Amino acid sequence: MDAKVRVLVSKIGLDGHDRGAKVIAYGFRDAGFEVIFMGVRQTPERVVRAAIEEDVQVIGLSILSGAHLHLTGRVTSLLKEQNADEIMVLVGGVIPEEDKPKLKEMGVAEVFTSGTSINDAVQVIRQRFAEA
Repeated sequence: MDAKVRVLVSKIGLDGHDRGAKVIAYGFRDAGFEVIFMGVRQTPERVVRAAIEEDVQVIGLSILSGAHLHLTGRVTSLLKEQNADEIMVLVGGVIPEEDKPKLKEMGVAEVFTSGTSINDAVQVIRQRFAEA
């Protein structure tokens, strides 16, 4: 990994609880990634537009609102429409176990639930970009 991996972290939807997303953003930064933190109450359209404009390799979505299937589906659809579906999408938050396969079918690389170590997410990213 010669160049820094660029990661966009965002709270998407109406959920305003950003502590976990900030912890993840700081953890990614401390792991050596370049992090763009968009903050709370972002729309799928804004997230995808920013990801493309900022030329990120990873989008990290934090969702606690229960709207993870709808919001993530919109993000992955927009990425495909914009020919940007090579951007890795990670989702974290309150995600029921039965929804994980649905998210992966949408194109999500990995789903992290509350209590997951930041190092687990870092390893997923490093593994993807070590192969590139």
